Amino acid sequence: MTFPSVARLTAACLALSLAGCQLVQRQPEAPPAPPPPPTIHEPVATHVFRLDAAEDEVVGELQVTKVQGEDTLPDIARRFNLGYEEIARANPGVDPWVPGEGREIVLPTQFVLPAQREGLVINLAQLRVFYFPKVKEGESPTVITHPIGIGKVGWQTPEGTTKVTGKRTNPTWFPPSSVRKEHREAGDPLPSKVPPGPDNPLGAHMMTLGWPSYLIHGTNKPYGVGLRSSHGCIRFYPEDIAELYDKIPVGTKVTVINQPFVFGWSNGALYVQAFPVMEDDEREHPQAADALLNAAISDEMWQKVKQHGAAIDLALVNSLVSQPRGIALPVSKAKVTVDGFVADARHVENRVPAGANWNGSDEMYHTAEEYAAARNGTPLPKKPKTTKKTATKPTAASGAPAGSR
Repeated sequence: MTFPSVARLTAACLALSLAGCQLVQRQPEAPPAPPPPPTIHEPVATHVFRLDAAEDEVVGELQVTKVQGEDTLPDIARRFNLGYEEIARANPGVDPWVPGEGREIVLPTQFVLPAQREGLVINLAQLRVFYFPKVKEGESPTVITHPIGIGKVGWQTPEGTTKVTGKRTNPTWFPPSSVRKEHREAGDPLPSKVPPGPDNPLGAHMMTLGWPSYLIHGTNKPYGVGLRSSHGCIRFYPEDIAELYDKIPVGTKVTVINQPFVFGWSNGALYVQAFPVMEDDEREHPQAADALLNAAISDEMWQKVKQHGAAIDLALVNSLVSQPRGIALPVSKAKVTVDGFVADARHVENRVPAGANWNGSDEMYHTAEEYAAARNGTPLPKKPKTTKKTATKPTAASGAPAGSR
């Protein structure tokens, strides 16, 4: 064979070899298919829960919804019986006033219950109240929970124990001198007496407490609920206190606590719910997860952890403490992350849940009779004609005390 023939044969073999490599070369793998969109469920009411067992320490469930149209976070919060701070801290980085249509919004509608289980229990750090009605024979225990507004910095709502001493509908507000002085210095003078109606910050329902000048009441500005915006009083959404008013008897115990970190056992797991420490809370709170757990978890709860052989994810607890979003999270389950827990949450329609106290209307009612009619589906009472009256000295029978509002 001549040299040119050998060269041609070598070139042909090389070409076939290269072609063979191309024939067996693995094709790049296609990217994984995106997960299917979550099923959209009906929303669930988030204010009344039956306690199936004495050891129930977590109620409700986390929900996720999507922004519709020009919704703001306060719009969505009221729809799902949440306060402003609750929904804002659960959705960091979201513009509360222009969240953007179609954006997913986390609804922190799962709650770790306080250790106290009597009467009204208010957790200032959580900006939420829990009411434990007395259980009648043959009935299951329940808890009713609502967002609240509390005292702003410099006008703190006091901690401790007191009781409901009285109740009044359509109260008249007599602003205390300290509040009138503050408004006067701000160029917004207040009258000495504010009758029932749209300008009355007490709303249509009010309860007095054993603490003079501190009240539980509704509001004429619903979007202030869930904020530190009062002069120490405890504010409810108008529809919530209208529903709760008849359920709470005079003499009911009221306990006010300030717990930024709450722990509870549920379905074989230890849950942690963390809230920001209030700026005027001067206590030393443990920062490390192990120190926090040792300080906050009861011996009984530790026994449950040991009995179930649970291992607490200290790194997860640390992350919740450093970035408190108010989402109740099981920290003794393996491989739990905030993002994964949210992704697995109940995705719901963005509408008022069936059984909610609010009817979804922005129409404000200003008397207890109007709220009762709206709740019962009866015609609203006719508004009385206003007549000018001379001011009288406030008495226990004529109006509210000089509550700080």
